[in-house]
Amino acid sequence: MIRQKGFALILVLWVLSLLTIMAASFALSMRREAAIVTGSRTNAQAMAVAESGLTIAELMLLNPDQRQRWHTDGSIYQIDSAESAVRIRLLAESGKIDINSADPIRLQGLMAYAPVDAERQTKLVNSIVDWRDADDLVRIAGAEKKDYKAAGLSYRPRNQPFQSIEELQLVLGMDEQVFKWLEGLVTVYSGQPEVDLTQAAREVLQVLPEIDGGLIDSYIAARRENTINGLPAPAVPLAANSTGQSIAVTAGNSGREQKTAITVVAEARLADGTTAVIKALIKKSENPAEQLPFQILKWQRHADDGSLFANEKNDLLVGQYAEPEFNR
Repeated sequence: MIRQKGFALILVLWVLSLLTIMAASFALSMRREAAIVTGSRTNAQAMAVAESGLTIAELMLLNPDQRQRWHTDGSIYQIDSAESAVRIRLLAESGKIDINSADPIRLQGLMAYAPVDAERQTKLVNSIVDWRDADDLVRIAGAEKKDYKAAGLSYRPRNQPFQSIEELQLVLGMDEQVFKWLEGLVTVYSGQPEVDLTQAAREVLQVLPEIDGGLIDSYIAARRENTINGLPAPAVPLAANSTGQSIAVTAGNSGREQKTAITVVAEARLADGTTAVIKALIKKSENPAEQLPFQILKWQRHADDGSLFANEKNDLLVGQYAEPEFNR
């Protein structure tokens, strides 16, 4: 009898231990699910705030008052609310190097700053030109269809203009490192062989050999100050040995309406630190009366060029607003 009672006691203890483990596991699962739900909710909230930043950017680009219209030279604007903040950066594609329109000299000047050796820089430039030109003649150190076949690739150059900058990844010799470096510097939407320097962001100015590199920071600061005060962009600091023939210096147009495509980066930050980023390429519609004011050409839910809230981006902040200003 005593042995049976002892066995029953052990069995009860085992059952209680099992129930305790099950209860703890259930509680842990509930906490994890609650955290996932909370995270999903805050992420969705941050994304909604970022999307609202994109909408406000489109609104401000259409502002009839030129003095209040947002600038597209890499300037950053911030909108604050009680529970969040969103920073918005606008970059005109006309302030970048067009890989379809730029001549080989301009492309060579750009590639001179690429993180590869000089021989590979030259090969990439000529392969890019061979990709976009209409013939099958191979440039020195370039690449046409026979070279792609020899490399074991199942495709050949389009012999047409690039349709997107992502197409650069198909060019023989291009790798992820070089493409990521080029991504924010080039475009296919400018349609011009020149760069509009008053629309060029610091990143682009730094890879233009005609620009006096030692004066870029002071120029960006002066341009920011002029933007804040409603003044035209200052004169661009060309290098002393530059003729400036390869670049159009069109001062004073950064407040005018942009006809080319514009990259808009909107980053939201909630009070709890949750962030969300949207990067969109937009272009004003040809006939806004019949369609939306802007066409969205590209949409990404991330950006690889660092947070807009980073300290080094503060010197690009030209306007800060309270959310109620946009609720009227």
